[in-house]
Amino acid sequence: MLLLLLTAAFTTAHGGNVTYDGRSLIIDGQHKILFSGSIHYPRSTPEMWPSLIATAKKGGIDVIQTYVFWNLHEPQQGQYDFSGRRDIVKFIEEIQAQGLYVTLRIGPFIESEWTYGGLPLWLHDIPGIVFRSDNEPFKVFTILSLSYYNNFTTKIVNMMKSANLYASQGGPIILSQIENEYSMIEGAFHERGPPYVRWAAQMAVGLQTGVPWAMCKQDDAPDPLINTCNGMECGKTFKGPNSPNKPSLWTENWTSFYQAFGEEPYLRSAEDIAYNVALFIAKNGSYVNYYMYHGGTNFERTGSAFVITAYYDQAPLDEYGLIRQPKWGHLKKLHAAIKSCSNTLLSATQTTLNLGTKQEAYVFRKSSTECAAFLENTDNKAVTIRFQNIPYSLPPKSISILPNCKKVAFNTAKVRTKYSTRTMKYGLQFGSNEQWEVYQEAIPKFDETSLRANKLLDQIGTAKDTSDYLWYTFR
Repeated sequence: MLLLLLTAAFTTAHGGNVTYDGRSLIIDGQHKILFSGSIHYPRSTPEMWPSLIATAKKGGIDVIQTYVFWNLHEPQQGQYDFSGRRDIVKFIEEIQAQGLYVTLRIGPFIESEWTYGGLPLWLHDIPGIVFRSDNEPFKVFTILSLSYYNNFTTKIVNMMKSANLYASQGGPIILSQIENEYSMIEGAFHERGPPYVRWAAQMAVGLQTGVPWAMCKQDDAPDPLINTCNGMECGKTFKGPNSPNKPSLWTENWTSFYQAFGEEPYLRSAEDIAYNVALFIAKNGSYVNYYMYHGGTNFERTGSAFVITAYYDQAPLDEYGLIRQPKWGHLKKLHAAIKSCSNTLLSATQTTLNLGTKQEAYVFRKSSTECAAFLENTDNKAVTIRFQNIPYSLPPKSISILPNCKKVAFNTAKVRTKYSTRTMKYGLQFGSNEQWEVYQEAIPKFDETSLRANKLLDQIGTAKDTSDYLWYTFR
């Protein structure tokens, strides 16, 4: 009986195999073009999760991407919380139930406009610690704790394994990420930076999740980790994979931008997003993640300094999970046009044709009858070009997608989705103080305090993240 059970488990793992080559991720032996959307479980309520995931799927999304928020789960060392909005297993299981994949960005540092970048505050008190560097205290307390199962990254991986959530176990997680945009600060660590990158990669692979690992904005991501792109124009800015055996993945296509107090919302058009996605796919990209697809809310004190509670409200799904048009609808049509010729895109060789001074064609031809093309116009004015002796009118700054190299199925600049407006109405009027919850900070009296120091006190080290305030008297 034991032998039979082990055989069955091995068969399941084999059936969910995820690998990659120079063209794309390969799931169950099939190359895939994947559209992903970032939805962070603690920035919405569990009651919202099914609707958010279902609406994303309806919009042509294949993958839900989320960070893992260390300081939310381990606010005190060794004391974990996976309840309510923190229930990451429940969130991923809901994604699986709706037939979508998952990309899990473990960190341990995540940024994400989240307080302390996701690092728990108690790390601050570890003697000799230097965050995100080739520093033994940081590595010990983040990854290789002597108490193996109390280690956070290992704990998260083991939680996923226990729930059979990795694709290698038949689950939905097809890709994991370690660290986050480290190249932006790597130089500040001088000789301690590169060894940390290599160590983090080696550690991640050693956890044996059965799925690939990625490092975003890390051009020197060590093999076998995939280096990926973040930004708004990865079709133009991405230097490409650092190995011919790795695919082109875009882990953050910013649908808007985070908003700080006093700033106006950043409005990125549906046309601009679609144009850059189409260009990335035309240049052999195979995975695009929208950051954010639903931003949600920075509840309580989780937002980083100056960031408002509404997070990426201008995303395809707004703060409340409502569809924001035309972004949602325009991108849905883009996804459908690309998916209609994905087999050709993944199996044919791409060639580039010059159609004018500022016009190009990206052609994927597999046979005389199987062909797909992207016709790009980078000019600020409309032009008419000829492709295969057929005239095509291209709007300014646009790409036309021809799934059969003949008929235009989609143009990034032609928005045929109606604009939506969001209106609010009173649902409940508070009539008494008893219906409000008010948080009050304690204002101490100096004579009743006991803490004294012969130096200026550090707010974080003194308040231990229990308050944003430090009352003090000094002389």
